[in-house]
Formats: sequence, C-alpha cells, structure tokens
Amino acid sequence: MLAGARARLERAARPGLRRVLNGTGVVLHTNLGRAPLGPDALERIRATGGGYVNLEYRLDAGTRGDRHDHCRDLLRSLTGSEDALVVNNTAAAVALTVAALAPGREVVVARGELVEIGGSFRLPEIVAAAGGTLREVGTTNRTRIADYRAATGPRTGLYLKVHPSNFRIEGFTQDASLVDLVALGRETGVLVAHDLGSGLLLPAAGGETADAPSPASSRAAGADLTMWSGDKLLGGPQAGILHGSAAAVTRLRAHPLLRALRVGRLTLAALEATLQLYLDPRRARARIPALAALEESVESVRERAEALRRALPEDVRRRAAVADLAALPGAGSLPGREIPSAGLRISGPATRLEAACRAATPPLIGRIRDGAFCVDARTLRGEDAALAAEVLARALRAVPAEGPERRGDA
Repeated sequence: MLAGARARLERAARPGLRRVLNGTGVVLHTNLGRAPLGPDALERIRATGGGYVNLEYRLDAGTRGDRHDHCRDLLRSLTGSEDALVVNNTAAAVALTVAALAPGREVVVARGELVEIGGSFRLPEIVAAAGGTLREVGTTNRTRIADYRAATGPRTGLYLKVHPSNFRIEGFTQDASLVDLVALGRETGVLVAHDLGSGLLLPAAGGETADAPSPASSRAAGADLTMWSGDKLLGGPQAGILHGSAAAVTRLRAHPLLRALRVGRLTLAALEATLQLYLDPRRARARIPALAALEESVESVRERAEALRRALPEDVRRRAAVADLAALPGAGSLPGREIPSAGLRISGPATRLEAACRAATPPLIGRIRDGAFCVDARTLRGEDAALAAEVLARALRAVPAEGPERRGDA
C-alpha cells in the first residue's frame, strides 16, 4: 500500500513534458518535438529567459520597439526578401496570409496541393477559418496554368501554391510552375503566396532538389509572400516564417490577427541564434543538430552503433546486433526519402522490449521492424547514445530473450 502511494506521488511530481531518447531514426519526429535545438540556440534562450530583454524596446532611441524586427534583417539577408515576419507556426502563417490578403474572397489552389499534415492542418479548413473561400482548380494529378486563368474573376483574392512536402504524386502528372503563376498574377493583379512547408536554406547533400525548394528560390521566382516552418529543415524552434515583398508583409503587419499569432521572446531568441549560423554554412552544418543528423555519413552512424553495442554489459550484449537500417527526415519533409543508417537490432520479444524502453527514465523510443525491436543510431548523438546504452541494458535484463510475446507484438 505504501509502495503504491509512493509510486503515485512520484508520477504526480514527474513533469508532463520530459526528455526522451530518439532511437527511431526519424530525424524531425513531430511526436518527439521535431528539431532539437543546438547549443547556440539553447545558450541564447538561457541568456534571455532569466531576466528582462529588449523585446519591444529600442535601445538606440529609448522608445517602444517591435518584436518582429529581431529576426527581420537576418531573414531578409538569407532569402533576398524585402520584409519578413515570424508567427507561431506555418498554419498560423497561412491563416494570417488569407485573412490579410483575401478576406471574403477566393483563394485559388490546385487540387493536388490540398494538403493535410498530421490530422490537425487541413488546408481547406485553414482557408475557411481565415475568412477565405477555397477555389479548387485542375485535377488531383494534373493542373495547368490555364486552370488558374479560367478560375480568375472579380472575387479572386489570392493564388496559393502549396508544396506537397509530406507526399508525392507520381506518374501522369503536371503542375503549373511558380514562375508561370507569378506571371499570371502580374497580369491579373492577383497576389501569389507560396507555402513551402519545410524550407531549406542550405542545399541538401548532393544539391537542392525539387523535393525541398529553398525560400530564396521562391522569392527569386517572384512570389509576393513565402512561408515555411522554423522547426523542420531549418533546425530551429517551432515558428512560421513569412517573407516577401514589402507591400504584402506590410498588410500582414497591420492585421489585428497578428497579435494573436505572434511568438514570445524565447522563440525569437532561439530562431535568431539559429538563423545567424546560416550566415556561415559550415558552422550551420556543424552546430545545428538536425542538419548534422540528416547529412552524417552512414559509415559514421555505423561506428556509433558499434560503440553503442560495445557499451552494453557482456551479459546482454549478445542479444544486440549491429544492423543496416533506413532513417527518415520526418515532419512532412522530403517525402519518400530514406537515409541509409545503422543501429541495433535486439533479439527477444519486440513489443515487451519496446514497452520497457519506453517506460524507462529517460524513455528510449525505438521502432519495431520486421518483428524485431530496433534502435537507430542516427538520432542518438552525444550524451543520448550513452544514456540509450544504459536504458537498453536495463530493458534487456528485465525482458528475457525467450518467452511468449504479448498480444500485439509485431
């Protein structure tokens, strides 16, 4: 009875939001917080979170300032845009764009770009909630610039092009390019907004691909407004980043909804520190954990997997084998892209091992593949790898190698 009471008190005192060890191989795991922040961002949060800051105060003039100015110049420099804003996520960015640029008017979107992300972001619902009327054009697999032209009329308020960052349509396909859509917008007087989803400031390994168009390329193509996420391929905190022409951003700045969607000082501090690293691409790749994990060679990951196995005590080490695995970018970015990886494949009842690791302190989250519990070393870096070895050792001792699987084991 006393033991049960003690356990309940310990559970009540435990924070709801806790550190976990990501052994899934999904680098930007939405359920696990997406991009882990790097040391520069964490230090900036520490420096600005414990006292007062000049969030909305101009030190040069001694007058009230604007929180949206803190990342503005960096975003302008990195994207080639005239102005920029930061809100709390990409859904907020879309909602603000529609509310400010097309209230009560039609937002023209290709049918093949009506995305849903994670069940909580459905583009048609966001457009409707923001006061726009969705106008679908084309078909699921083929949309031409002529479809946009035919849909344009007195009620057209915005052309919205959405990068399908979490799925692919292959085969008999066609879509209108951003360049062509911008040309039509100039002809008809309709603004063009481009939702990139992830946003990739640096070329991916092997060069930029159509799977991840860059914010700078969107602006170079002439989009009036471009929006993307801060905690995906950028590797920063959760944020919705908006940039484009001064005229378009000014309309967003003036809209009352912006106050409801603005971010706080800790987000701005982490985002500014992350963006500053991109001024030197080598530093960005070395000091932003998400970038480092995405671009690390499979040979290096395999060495860490072998070290992880060696760190296990001898009595349980034989149950762990280094195996080739496939990691994923995650968070709806780079759809269909697998990253060669390596980790440990553990023998024994997979579901029971997974549950034991998940119940540990700190929890270790792995994946069950082909009936075996696997821990991917690509997403276990630094101190996390050593902690993962400790959690695995306890789980292996608690769960015998042989024995009946519980119902639901894969």
